[in-house]
Parts: sequence; structure tokens; C-alpha cells
Amino acid sequence: MKPIRTSAAALALMLGGCMLTTPKVEVREPTTVRPVAAYSVQAAQATPSTEGAIFQAATFRGLFEDRRARLVGDTITIQIQEQTSAKRSSASSVDRTGKVEAKVAALPFVVPSYLNRAAATGSSSNTFEGKGDTATDNQFTGTITVTVIEVLPNGNLLVSGEKQVGINQNVESLRFSGVVNPVNVLPGNVVSSTQVADARLEVRGTGDIDRAQTVGWLSRFFLSFLPI
Repeated sequence: MKPIRTSAAALALMLGGCMLTTPKVEVREPTTVRPVAAYSVQAAQATPSTEGAIFQAATFRGLFEDRRARLVGDTITIQIQEQTSAKRSSASSVDRTGKVEAKVAALPFVVPSYLNRAAATGSSSNTFEGKGDTATDNQFTGTITVTVIEVLPNGNLLVSGEKQVGINQNVESLRFSGVVNPVNVLPGNVVSSTQVADARLEVRGTGDIDRAQTVGWLSRFFLSFLPI
């Protein structure tokens, strides 16, 4: 009984090692944060204020200041406008040809007719030609509203968010995270994804369509060691 268990465990480990995993995008988590209540008992105990009962520096907004996101819990709308295009082409050619001839015209005490076969010729040729082309073109547009989860010491905003849409038996999930400079935030708390640093964008689908597009575990096992 023990050898059977050992063989089964070894087979499971082998299958687990050969199974291909889905590449993961390192989206910052958590994808949402609740703002700190300015006048709650917990907030007062955590950060006792000495500035008075009304004014709170952590949540203060000027009377004539717009509602631009700058605090933890504020929301920013990301206009996803990602487009990447790359193309590379290369060509090389090598051509080399050589020829050599040698012949004895005359020798002392030798009849010239005997020297007709005393000749040697040789030639060589080497030709190589190679060409290569590669190109990629990706485009992604959309909109997602994210939450400020941290304010960095220099004032930049670390944002993260997630959107899920369920259609019939399928669920599409969009996650985004990155660092936003408040200067780039437009009125209405809108910023383009091209102006977000350390951007992480992930789109995944789960459901019947996703399962239909996934290679089965047995096929992945054979694909892991097949030479083609």
C-alpha cells in the first residue's frame, strides 16, 4: 500500500510542476480604503488633536478649494488609453567566392607534353542570407474609478481599484493600480493612464468562456515536455 501512495504523490507533484500557471499582474492591494472619520472616537484616540475641536489638519479643505482628490479614500477616474506598438526588421547577407589555379609550364629534361596533367585547380563558394521581422500592436481603452489608498511623503497618490461586471454565466474583472501626481489630475478628478507611474492593469474573465479557452491539465502536462 505504501508504494502506491508514494507513486501517487510523485505523480501529483510531477503534474503540479508541469501545469502552466496564468501570469499574474502585481496590482497593489487592497483595492479600496475607507477614509478616516474626522470626528470619530477611534480617530481621536489614535491621533489626539491639539488644534481644536473643529479644525482637523488631516482632513482640512480650503473654503474656495476644489474637491480635487488628495486624501486617503478620495476617488479618481482613470481614463485607460494604453497603446503600444513595436516593429523590428533585420537582414543579413554573406557571399564569398574563391578560386585557385596551379600549373607547371616546364621542367628541365622533361618533355612539355608530359606536363599537360601537372595542373591543379580549385574553387570555393560560401553564401548566407537571413531575414527577420517582428511586430506587436496592442490597444486598450476604458474607464475605471479607483480609490486613494495612500498619500506618499512627496504628495503623490497611490491609487488602486477594481471593477467587476457579470454577464450571464461570466464575470469580467478589471483591476488597476499606480501612482498619480496630483498636478496631472484634471477637474472632475480625471487622469489619463499614460500619466500614471508604476501602472498595473489586469483584465481577467471567469466563467464558461474562460474555461473553454483554457487548456486542460492533461494537455498542459504533455505540452510541458513535448519538443514541438
